[in-house]
Amino acid sequence: MIQHRSFRAMGTEVGLFLAAGSGPAAEAALDSAEREFERVEALLSRFRAESELSALNREGRLEAGDDLLAVVDLALDARARTGGRFDPTVHDALVAAGYDRTFEEIAPDGASERPAAQCGGGVRISGRTIELEPGTHLDLGGIGKGYTVDRAAAILSSAGPALVDAGGDIAAQGRPDALGWRVGIETAKATLTLALEDAAIATSGRDRRHWRSDGEERHHLIDPSTGRPAQGDLVRVTVVAPTAVEAEVLAKSLFLAGEHVATAEAEIRRIPAVLVTSDGRTVIAGGLA
Repeated sequence: MIQHRSFRAMGTEVGLFLAAGSGPAAEAALDSAEREFERVEALLSRFRAESELSALNREGRLEAGDDLLAVVDLALDARARTGGRFDPTVHDALVAAGYDRTFEEIAPDGASERPAAQCGGGVRISGRTIELEPGTHLDLGGIGKGYTVDRAAAILSSAGPALVDAGGDIAAQGRPDALGWRVGIETAKATLTLALEDAAIATSGRDRRHWRSDGEERHHLIDPSTGRPAQGDLVRVTVVAPTAVEAEVLAKSLFLAGEHVATAEAEIRRIPAVLVTSDGRTVIAGGLA
């Protein structure tokens, strides 16, 4: 029997799924997983002035709590591993592109007076202190969501096989039956169904969060090399990885790499990936079958 709960957090719809009988233990696990979203969002949202991340961005230096410290460390490691394709210092570039408030509040077609912003600013961790180079600000939206999905899935799985889905960032623990958790991945023209067990999925795409500014189509995936919304030959990339954090990092990195480099990297590194190109093709790579 699957217990299900849905709610809104981190700007998206969240679904919790637990393969367990109804009762106090299942309800307690669902409650705890939902509270984890509320707790981490309150710490990491750049749209909340009182969040720990907002305090860091204002002050440039902060004695950080466990969660902010962990997510910034994960983000810096991801920046190093991806050669800068994944970069938490895209905050100002997102603001310059018009993503200066929650997505629900962005005007469908507005004007922007801000030029493109540089990325790649310095971030240093010393003990519990995070220090930003002057003019550098962090956005932890994607990796923060992946971190929360992983934590919520671990909490939920204490009561049985579990799956957490936060707007397509998915983490599965255990399996509800012999086949595993069935998850649909959108391709160019159909849906590919995967069976997950102790694995995660994330999708990066320019067809999900987009708007118009100064008469141009904008989206939330910033190319750190230009400081502007990425202009490439991919519409979206979906990746399967051991954790939602890693899936987030890989999906963003492959999306920015473009079709040919992304396909080659996925094959060489055995990263299961589904790429949808701007000309309407689906490319399956990394041993995904």
